[in-house]
Amino acid sequence: MREENKNVSKNGWKRIFGKKWFFPAVYLTLAALLLTGVLWYQNLGNQVPEASEDSQTELGSDSITRSPIEGKESKPVLEQQEVVKMPVAADAQTKIVTKFYDRGGDAKDQEQALVLYNNKYYQSTGIDIASEDGKGFDVTASLSGTVSEVKEDPLLGNIIKISHNNDVSTYYASLGDVLVEEGAKVEQGDVIGTAGQNLYGQASDVHVHFEIRKGDTAVNPEDYFNQSVSALDAVKDENAESTSSQDDGSDSDENVEEGPSGDLPSPGQSDETDDTDDTGSSDDSGSNGGNSTDDRTESSAAMANA
Repeated sequence: MREENKNVSKNGWKRIFGKKWFFPAVYLTLAALLLTGVLWYQNLGNQVPEASEDSQTELGSDSITRSPIEGKESKPVLEQQEVVKMPVAADAQTKIVTKFYDRGGDAKDQEQALVLYNNKYYQSTGIDIASEDGKGFDVTASLSGTVSEVKEDPLLGNIIKISHNNDVSTYYASLGDVLVEEGAKVEQGDVIGTAGQNLYGQASDVHVHFEIRKGDTAVNPEDYFNQSVSALDAVKDENAESTSSQDDGSDSDENVEEGPSGDLPSPGQSDETDDTDDTGSSDDSGSNGGNSTDDRTESSAAMANA
């Protein structure tokens, strides 16, 4: 009886092994088990332990506010990376009609940097920009900053002063309309006013007078256009060297050392004679040159306050 049961059992396994699907089914089952084991092992290795309270504190709000992408602390860095732009729209058809008086410049540039006012010549502490067709145009902020002053000057017209980082400021004079208020934040390229006319630069007709200053020192704007505002950091060192050379007795610019209030020799000096009253004698002209201190002082003070 037992032998019959054994024979039946062996015959049953032989029938199962003889099926075509048996061995493929075994292989698939083993493959599924193996794959399941591999995935389970990988999940164990990829599990990240939960951050402790101490580590969460270290990665808290302070690290977010110091992010270079957002937050107020990053704004000075962005301003530092700005490049100085012309105070007009990029597509505006304008030209520089009065240059900055550079004592180290050539004679032609110095001539174009003289402003005739009240029969006297004055050194320009900035540049005058006018449109090529003589019409008005929008004046834009050369750099981002804060409007620190808005005023109307009887000689220079409407004036806007914008303060920037690192003791840098920009000045806009001879404005027609003023479109910003004192204390306003402006971005580079924002329209702050329109070009106009003033008494001091009346020979330039409709224009804007533009200045860049590092502290109290005016610099040539053309030297810094399309350069990073950080380039102005070296201005103090340059002024120190200039002061040192004057202390050593260097007087290579004896004719212009008096600055904006001095009478400057110019090829256009004859214009002063033409503008003099016909009834005045040569002595009167000399007297006029000697007694015009008040006018020069007033103009110089107005420019300094600009």
